[in-house]
Amino acid sequence: MAKKRASCVNMKRAVALAMDLMRIPGPSGREGAVAAEIVSRLRKAGLADSAIRFDAAHKRSCDGGECGNLIVRLPGTVRRPRRLLSAHMDTVSICVGSRPVVKGGRIVSADPATALGGDDRAGTAVLLHTLLAILRERLPHPPLAFLWTVQEELGLQGARHVSVAALGRPAMGFNYDGSGGIVRGATGDYRIRITVTGVPSHAGAAPEKGVSAVTVASLAIARLHKAGWIGAVRKGRRRGTSNVCIVEGGAATNVVCPRAVVHAEARSHDPAFRREIVRAYRRAFAAAAKAVRNDRGRCGKVTFRHALDYESFCLAADEPVVVAAIRAARAVGASAELKIANGGVDANWLVAHGIPAVTLGAGNRHAHTAKECVDLKGFEHGAAMALYLATDVS
Repeated sequence: MAKKRASCVNMKRAVALAMDLMRIPGPSGREGAVAAEIVSRLRKAGLADSAIRFDAAHKRSCDGGECGNLIVRLPGTVRRPRRLLSAHMDTVSICVGSRPVVKGGRIVSADPATALGGDDRAGTAVLLHTLLAILRERLPHPPLAFLWTVQEELGLQGARHVSVAALGRPAMGFNYDGSGGIVRGATGDYRIRITVTGVPSHAGAAPEKGVSAVTVASLAIARLHKAGWIGAVRKGRRRGTSNVCIVEGGAATNVVCPRAVVHAEARSHDPAFRREIVRAYRRAFAAAAKAVRNDRGRCGKVTFRHALDYESFCLAADEPVVVAAIRAARAVGASAELKIANGGVDANWLVAHGIPAVTLGAGNRHAHTAKECVDLKGFEHGAAMALYLATDVS
């Protein structure tokens, strides 16, 4: 039965599908054209409109957006618990203008300055290929839900705000995003925004009367770096990471900077340690604000905000969804290595919503860079696993 399912993976058709999807611009918040292409192909394959719906995730996201998550539900041909297959439609902005070509066993971008968009159009294609194969071959299957999310690259916003009821309460989920192996856990992340308000003055005539917001921010960042709170954070046995990613401020060189905004993040598999990293940022910026004063002793002030982007999780090796993924990997000759990720994936929120989910690969490598590629053998393994998992009625 495994060989029969795997043989339904038409690689020529699957690769062409992936490349067609990679050509469509669809950065986070502007996934409408990608969703429209998926819907068009499903309708041509005979899927009824009643099986297709969009939720309102984009209306709940702080970033807005063109459309919500695309959800397709199929009733099962056999009575089994429902299974979910998911992937995200959005790409990072460097992928806009992608011109995919096959070269040396890989799909690469013909433009060396443009990323491919395999993250996650390879996963998007795996899901679409699986659903089209089921419709075309009339394969037996349990009740299924297919979920194409939006705004994954903006902190997993689509998965965070997905309509769980619209998914039909799946018993387990298989999220496609990455290169390979079986990701059974992932880190959690806090997003940090710090606004430093200084005191403006003329930088040439009266610099002593000003308090530079950039100086305050720089001092705080330097203190965090010196104390080991930036980059790979190791405190005893506790582990995490943090990153200052954006610093904005100032408008003219002749004005002591009155305002600076710092964007940062803190990650750890340990929720308590992640909160400690956030507290270290708060203390550093508060101390820096007090340390920088003008000639009248006046100092700036700091407004500190942080929010949980996604919580960490780790599924046990004997969790049914993990066991199912291992069985599928072995059946099609793919890697069954169990992994824990240091980045967030849609599965973080699926698990938080009560859907045990692992993340599987579709051959994508070097995501978010101009060197991005999709390994065709990895892509074939991903497609074969998806078809196996979607049609496993044992």
